[in-house]
Amino acid sequence: MPRGDKSAYTNKQKRQAEHIEEGYEKRGVSKDEAERRAWATVNKETGGGKKSGSGRGHPVTHEPSQKGGKAGGAASAHRTAEERSASAKKASETRSKNTK
Repeated sequence: MPRGDKSAYTNKQKRQAEHIEEGYEKRGVSKDEAERRAWATVNKETGGGKKSGSGRGHPVTHEPSQKGGKAGGAASAHRTAEERSASAKKASETRSKNTK
């Protein structure tokens, strides 16, 4: 099986990777990088391809998906209200430019 072959993955894993990839692309990550990150996340959560006999029965953990939100929340908690407000205004301006 060549590197990058996705035949060992279940349909559910493929859907998960596609959904994660779309989320990264919405945040401005390039198509190739978004795909790489999405499959890395699916592999970390599910332990890789599940279609073969060996490897079945391992627990699925969603910790890799939750990790980013926790890190971001902790970082913003240490900023002042003015700093958070300025950052939110800047993000809002960027979003409005991208939708035009």
